[in-house]
Parts: sequence; C-alpha cells; structure tokens
Amino acid sequence: MKKGQMCEGVIERIDFPNKGRVLVEGQNVTVKNGIPGQKVRFVINKKRKDKCEGRLLEILEKSPLEVIPPVCGEFPDCGGCMYQTMAYEEQLHMKAGQVKSLLDTAIAAAGQVDESGKPDYEFEGIIGSPKQWAYRNKMEFSFGDDHLDGPLTLGLHKKGSTYDVLTVDDCKIVHDDFTAVLRLVLDYFTIHPMPYYKKMKHTGYLRHLLLRRSETTGEMLVHLVTTSQAECDLSELTEQLLQLPMQGKIVGIMHIINDSLADVVQSDETRILYGQDYFYEYILGLKFKISTFSFFQTNTLGAEVLYDIARSYIGDTKDMTVFDLYSGTGTIAQILASVAKKVVGVEIVEEAVEAARVNAGLNQLDNCEFIAGDVLKVIDEIEDKPDYIVLDPPRDGIHPKALEKIINYQVPNMVYISCKPTSLARDLGMLIAKGYQVKKVKCVDMFPSTVHVETVCLLSRNK
Repeated sequence: MKKGQMCEGVIERIDFPNKGRVLVEGQNVTVKNGIPGQKVRFVINKKRKDKCEGRLLEILEKSPLEVIPPVCGEFPDCGGCMYQTMAYEEQLHMKAGQVKSLLDTAIAAAGQVDESGKPDYEFEGIIGSPKQWAYRNKMEFSFGDDHLDGPLTLGLHKKGSTYDVLTVDDCKIVHDDFTAVLRLVLDYFTIHPMPYYKKMKHTGYLRHLLLRRSETTGEMLVHLVTTSQAECDLSELTEQLLQLPMQGKIVGIMHIINDSLADVVQSDETRILYGQDYFYEYILGLKFKISTFSFFQTNTLGAEVLYDIARSYIGDTKDMTVFDLYSGTGTIAQILASVAKKVVGVEIVEEAVEAARVNAGLNQLDNCEFIAGDVLKVIDEIEDKPDYIVLDPPRDGIHPKALEKIINYQVPNMVYISCKPTSLARDLGMLIAKGYQVKKVKCVDMFPSTVHVETVCLLSRNK
C-alpha cells in the first residue's frame, strides 16, 4: 500500500473520536468521518511502518445503522453532526463502547485486573442528553464563502476544510432563534456588502457571529465580530434584530473588534450596541451570570445530568475541604459548597475566576475561594489541605507534573470529569501506578450526533 493509492472498504468500527477502521490488504487503515458499516472510497494520505491513514472521498454504500433521513440540508458536507442518520440509541451504544474500550485497555495495562486478568472496575454505561436537538446554548458561526470567490456565507466549515464555510440556516443542534438571527445577519450583509476576513491574507472586515441563549429564560446575546479594517454603521442591523420575531428575547447586541491573526473569537474592544452584555442561567437550583466569554457547558440540560452524576459519585462531603481543580466558572464548586466545609477552586483563566466569584455571591455562598493560576503552580501555594479533589481539566488532560502533585495529597477519593476519553485513559495509567484504583465510570452524551462524549470517573486510594 502506497501514499496516493485509491482504496475501497467497509468501516468495521469507529474508535474515539471518529477514527474509522478499514481492513485493506490485511492492514488496518484509519479513515475519519464515517459510520460503522459504510462502504467507502478513500485515498491513502499518510503511510508509516505501523500506521496507515486514508482521506475519505466518497460513501459508496450506506451503513445498515443509517435508519434516519438527514435532518438538515448541509449533511454530510458539514462535519458537525456526523452521526445524525443513526438512531440515537445506536449513537449511545457506540460512544459507550468507545470509552469502555479505551479505559479497559488503560486500566488493564496499569495492572488493575481481577483474577481472570480482566480490568477490575464498574462501567455504568451512558446517559443520553435530555434533548437530542436544539441543545446548544452557544454557537460561533464564521463568515466566508463555500467556494473560491463565491457569494458570502455564514455558518460552519465544510468537513475537512479550513477555508470553505457552509451557510447553516437549518442547523438542528441549535435553537430556531439562532437560525433566525443568522439568516437576518447574512441577508443584511448580502444587501449591504462588506468583505469577509481572509485568514491567509489577514484582510477583510466580517469575522464571526457569536450567539448565546439561556435555556431557562430564552434571553439571548448577539455578537458581531469584525476587524477594525473598515467602519460600518450597524444601527440599522441592530433595529432589524430587535424587530425579529423570536421565541426568546434579545437582551444584548455587541460589536466586538478582533484584530488577532489567529482564527479565534476574542475581543480587542467590545461596543454595546443595545442592552447588556450578560444574562442569567439556572442549573440545579443555582444562578449563574453568563457574559460573552464566560465558560459554561454548551448543553445546559445535559450539564445538569453530568453534575448530578458527579455529585452522586462524590457523596458526603460534610466537614470536608474540597479542591475543585480546573474549576472554570465554579459550577461544580458551588454545587458542592452547600454540603462542604470549604471549596477551593483553581482555574487558569482569570475571567472565569472573576465570574466564579460573582456567581458565588449571587448564590450567597461564603465558603468558596477561587484562585486564578495554573494548577501546576498554585497548589504549591495553597495553605489548605484537601479532603477530597474534583478534577475537570481541559481536553488535553492534566500535566504529568501537576498530576503528581495532586496524587501527593493522598486524598482517599477523587472524581475526574473528562471531555476527552483518550486524555482520561492516559492520566488513569499514572493514577493507578501511584496507588489509586478506578471504582466506577459513567458517560454522559452532552453532544448528540457528534463524536464527543463526557465521562465521570470515581477513584479511591488503595489502603
């Protein structure tokens, strides 16, 4: 098998996150962006001694698992909801299998096995999202075109493309209010043309449309993100947005100036065109102030399920000092604060720490302390010693040196919440080697129809 060779085969299985395995000429080839059972045509684009990767070109035959018609007009070109043609129960079954396979391998390799040599822990399966569609409370849409020098588009990138943008005006994982705003903004700049930002040339004006919506109140923030390379009177667009028929209500419209060379949504300057730059969200009886760049789980109802499981795993924390490491805006810390002596949250993003302090005040919690800084450095400076530790790191997991310091606290129990099972599997290897045992694991599907899944893991220290 050679690089550039055209091949055909059937995807036997999908490993996390979206790595299809196809057997060709006795060798396993990784082909991304497929569904188990599909017959596909692909070209070999990477070839090493022990690894071979192919780029998907065409789906020759549908999978027997594809029993649902596509729900949006952009499928399969948009890479967001790859599994939307699968029954939801099949999606859950596949994701649970992916996580269990990863963890079984990691836990067994670390030596945590029963008498028969099998990984010795309890895998409690997966819980689905309370909403399969319209579950996202935040979305970043990009301006661009779907082919070179084509008409203006506003939406999401084509699958496998860095530059081509599809207009997703019937996206089903967001609320219809998002779609209405997207369509109005695109129509406005089609009638009143402004150049979109070209990432390679670093020229242009229109960059992103960032939308946030409260699941519980329907309040919505609209952010138009542009460069400073042009001036545009946005008063007419603002008026049109405020007159737009919606189920919810726009409470703030912002113009964000972003001249960063990187393709990220950030603010060099924020101008409030209407209203306020925040709304309130409610989760498990607590109140949270959400602003433009607040970190908050993108599936509010799914987050309630996730945190409820985490809380049940953590159990009784009466008279305990709890460390919530990688605490974000302090959601978990505040859920635990009412049943703990003290909770200390550590988070590297200063804006998130400020938001956590504000939210603790809103919820009248005076036993929460939030510290801004890198966990690797901050835990050397904290005077308190934890009785319990909760870990909720970013996708890349925990830095090995930070993990070693966390282990040295020798707390009896820990809960690890992971948004990337491969990082969790890696970190469990070190935790087990240093004296911890995985007791039980449960998955939560926060992102239906996509490749992602959250995992909650309870660990106990060997006596």
